[in-house]
Amino acid sequence: MKATRAKALSLTLAAAAALSLFSGAAQAADKVKVGLLSTLSGPGAGLGIDIRDGFNLALKQSGGKLGGLPAEVIVADDQGKPDAAKQTADRLLKRDQVDFMTGVVFSNVMLAVGKPIFDAKTFYIGANAGPSQYAGAECNPYFFSASYQNDNQHEAVGKTVTDKGFKKVALLAPNYPAGKDALTGFKRFYKGEVVSEAYTPLSQLDYGAELSKMRASGADSVYIFLPGGLGVNFIKQFVGAGLSKDMTLFGPGFSADEDVIRAVGEPMLGMFNTSQWAHDLDNAANKRFVADFQKDYGRLPTLYASQGYDAARLMDAAVRDVKGNLADKAGLRKAIAAAKFDSVRGAFKFNSNGFPIQDYYLRVITKDAQGRITNRTLNTVFKNHADAYVGQCKMPAL
Repeated sequence: MKATRAKALSLTLAAAAALSLFSGAAQAADKVKVGLLSTLSGPGAGLGIDIRDGFNLALKQSGGKLGGLPAEVIVADDQGKPDAAKQTADRLLKRDQVDFMTGVVFSNVMLAVGKPIFDAKTFYIGANAGPSQYAGAECNPYFFSASYQNDNQHEAVGKTVTDKGFKKVALLAPNYPAGKDALTGFKRFYKGEVVSEAYTPLSQLDYGAELSKMRASGADSVYIFLPGGLGVNFIKQFVGAGLSKDMTLFGPGFSADEDVIRAVGEPMLGMFNTSQWAHDLDNAANKRFVADFQKDYGRLPTLYASQGYDAARLMDAAVRDVKGNLADKAGLRKAIAAAKFDSVRGAFKFNSNGFPIQDYYLRVITKDAQGRITNRTLNTVFKNHADAYVGQCKMPAL
């Protein structure tokens, strides 16, 4: 009898020990896997490269770890193509079984990969694209934007163009979801007359026809949303056609950041643009980021780099707060939503739809004390600005 009881006790202890080991394994993963899917080839490659470089800089600063766990980052090129992106996302989710996804530049790509990411119950931390669909009726508990909602920068320019007294504006954007969000956002806050509005193919680089229409429209100002190489080509052609003598050019930060400035140079002097971030923002996190980015990569960072950097730091904070228990989806969601890290943009918080409530700044392209052509922050256009779609989001609050 005693032997039987001893054997039973031994089996109970063994089971308890096994359960303890199992519970410990469930509570803390041995590493964090991130799928960084971005545009690394084609006209938009510079944007994806900056996101990747910003993310990698944050990872380097944290010793290659996220939340204290070793991080494995699988970088993949979506080629700026929704079909290619979806195939690659499926591989990252099913074969590589990543814990987080990030990096997508373009909204048409984001809309293509969103469903498989959300169906896999994998958190997506946005480092650029912020389509209105995911802010409103298609909001999802697995989507958080570490950047902006697509309309927001454009809303800030619309207000600026109005405040500066321009009465007639010509609008130009690519014909894809973010382009439509862009001009919708601009018109939401612009109070003058829109005398011309055009949407061009995302691959278009020759704007001769559009410039002729602008000249004939009688516009006193032009607003463009043309990221990366699209903006480079348009601005060169705009100045070359002599339109800059009669019309003032405005853009969001996407069309007037350091990547475009490096390619265009002096013709961009005096151009106004808006962003939720600037390299001269006076906070400790931003100063460290800008200094280290220049040291490592030999160039000033763009807003894309700042977003990649903040995406990594947001992951780092969330993994730390759940003590590495990546299986705790509810806890991880709360930790991401809390955003307990120092952002390079300054203070912000997440709205109930997973998009930031944050400030937006007016910048102007000028020469700094070192003689570099670059952006200088002028003032704050919006304080604690939320997107226009959050009321359509029916996602349960945390």
